[in-house]
Amino acid sequence: MPSRTRKFRGLRTHGRGIKAGRGAGKQGGRGNAGLHKYKFKSMLIYAPDHFGRHGFKRPPEIVERPTAVNVGDLPGLVPVLEAAKALTRDGAAFVVDLSRIGVDRLLGGGAVEGRWNVHVAHATKHAREKVTLLAQPPAPAS
Repeated sequence: MPSRTRKFRGLRTHGRGIKAGRGAGKQGGRGNAGLHKYKFKSMLIYAPDHFGRHGFKRPPEIVERPTAVNVGDLPGLVPVLEAAKALTRDGAAFVVDLSRIGVDRLLGGGAVEGRWNVHVAHATKHAREKVTLLAQPPAPAS
């Protein structure tokens, strides 16, 4: 018995019709081909939100991006805090005003040695457990 290929030698389409023998011929193209043409009705039924923009994007100038620091990073920031006059010592405790160096949030990652009294706009629960948060920023050092 001859093979299919051998059997259809000399026939232009090998018995498949004109388009069926081409790549993705019978299904009308691959992927989303034809959604604005011959597959338009199915797109309206099964994926009506496929085309167009959805939602909105907030302007970059109003998006809030708080600057955050971990509790474990505070000892490494001592030189920066001293240069900005944001660090004072109250006995054995360090008194720090993080808003002077542009930090908005204190996170609870890491561990810290000694006592730290910190002035910051926002702090996580774990950060509150590790340091003492003060309500009023310290008076500027003279």
